[in-house]
Amino acid sequence: MLNPPTLEQLQALKLTAMAAAWTAQQQEAAASQLSFDERFGLLVEAEWRARENARRTRHLQAAKLKLSQACLEAIDYPAQRELDKALLRQLATGRWIAEHQHVLITGATGTGKTFIACALAHQACRQGYRALYWRVSRLFHALALARADGTYARLLTQLAWPPSRRPNVVISSRSWRTAMARDQ
Repeated sequence: MLNPPTLEQLQALKLTAMAAAWTAQQQEAAASQLSFDERFGLLVEAEWRARENARRTRHLQAAKLKLSQACLEAIDYPAQRELDKALLRQLATGRWIAEHQHVLITGATGTGKTFIACALAHQACRQGYRALYWRVSRLFHALALARADGTYARLLTQLAWPPSRRPNVVISSRSWRTAMARDQ
């Protein structure tokens, strides 16, 4: 067999998950019962899954979510919070992102607005969208500093990103009115 050269070639092609799955298949007696097409399909699926997981991890890290572990499954629905479970299920589909609609979350202090926003962004990343978290006061502060030191245009370009890397979901936390009043 030509296993070592084949493994080296798979790793040189950066198909490490496929190489690992191939090695695992060789250890399993049941894998030898599968046809070539079935075995090859499993190898391709292993590589695809590893790349999807890596992409999702990159998107979640780039989002810089304040509550990185927030997810829709962890949301509590007690009566005093008056959360519409059906609406959150609908938002979880991500259709609002595909239709370029906005979501505004309002409520009293401590009701979990940031958690829900981060959970929606987390769900968006799971679905292949990009997200970005900005605290409004920090965004305005960064814009003011950039304007003062002459890097304003560059900062705006970074925020707009190239279309292929532009965030689909932008979370801004804290009151815009409060942040604007402080900056004036």
